[in-house]
Amino acid sequence: MTSLFSPLPLAHGPEWKNRFMLAPLTNTQSHPDGRLSDDEFNWLVKRAEGGFGLTMTCAAHVQAVGQGFPGQLGCFDDRHIEGLTRLAAAIKANGSVSSLQIHHAGNRSPKDLVGTPVCPSDDPKTGARALTLAEVEQLRDAYIAAAVRAEKAGFDGVEIHGAHGYILAQFLSDEINHRTDQYGGSLENRARIIFEIIDGIRAQTRPDFQLGLRLSPERFGLRLAEIRDLAAQILRDQKIDFLDMSLWDVAKEPNEEEFKGRTLMSVFTDLPRGKVRLGAAGKVMTGPQAQAVLDAGCDFVVIGRAAILRHDVVNRIKADATYASPATPVTVQHLRDEGLSPAFVQYMRQWPGFVEGEATTA
Repeated sequence: MTSLFSPLPLAHGPEWKNRFMLAPLTNTQSHPDGRLSDDEFNWLVKRAEGGFGLTMTCAAHVQAVGQGFPGQLGCFDDRHIEGLTRLAAAIKANGSVSSLQIHHAGNRSPKDLVGTPVCPSDDPKTGARALTLAEVEQLRDAYIAAAVRAEKAGFDGVEIHGAHGYILAQFLSDEINHRTDQYGGSLENRARIIFEIIDGIRAQTRPDFQLGLRLSPERFGLRLAEIRDLAAQILRDQKIDFLDMSLWDVAKEPNEEEFKGRTLMSVFTDLPRGKVRLGAAGKVMTGPQAQAVLDAGCDFVVIGRAAILRHDVVNRIKADATYASPATPVTVQHLRDEGLSPAFVQYMRQWPGFVEGEATTA
């Protein structure tokens, strides 16, 4: 069995001191123009202090029109580099590898933030309009430019957000993507933008820049067989360093009938991966659950809500392999003590049963 606390070398960039990655977590704490706030800085650096091998930022949008939530971190303009530089240096100073997650919300962008949102195709449900071919190319180039900014800011790498129904997942969905050009139709075409982003980042960043990709295999019009095939191709290509699978629950069965009788995670751990590292996220709240992800065949484990509840969850598991997260709901004071700002606490009230009290008391 691989220990949670054995180092993890990757094909490019620095090795992680352990097998824990902080999940990219929405927190609504940054400035309206996307610049890093002290609240966002403190929240992330506190997790680096808490022992994570890799500290991942929240989703940072690569175009202004791709903003997904209020107070979102940005990486679409050079004015963001100053704050990102400060953040990357502080994460590194605490012995953690740093990664900026690059993101565009697509049809999930709120109209009150972006005006008319954009999508691979016209989307009557959300009022999003289809991107022109030139705009698809601009979107691709915006992801690449964001990665170059992250490199300039001193980040060890980036993670491309291709999950959770945001714009790259919208391209992957044949329910949403009805394009008739080279970015629509076959799975190869629908996935083309992801491969072009990967190639562009590799071409325009230094050789030791670490590149990850986050995928989710269900919901939002995605088909498990297609995401499996996409993951298999990504792993064969050996151009990324890690694949981060967001599974909602690492122990769950697939939703689709043809895949029942096995775990959703096993669909991906069974794929040949060469030097690419594979991790999974989804309701990992205890030390034994984290170890079980490795025992099931992953190389690392991705921790989200357990890291919200305790900034030092990794160090706590290192001290006690049987560690379990605090039961929810927790008090506002508990979350404030763990480095959440009032804005983040208010956001967490959207998660049923997570925070005690009424929303109006935050």
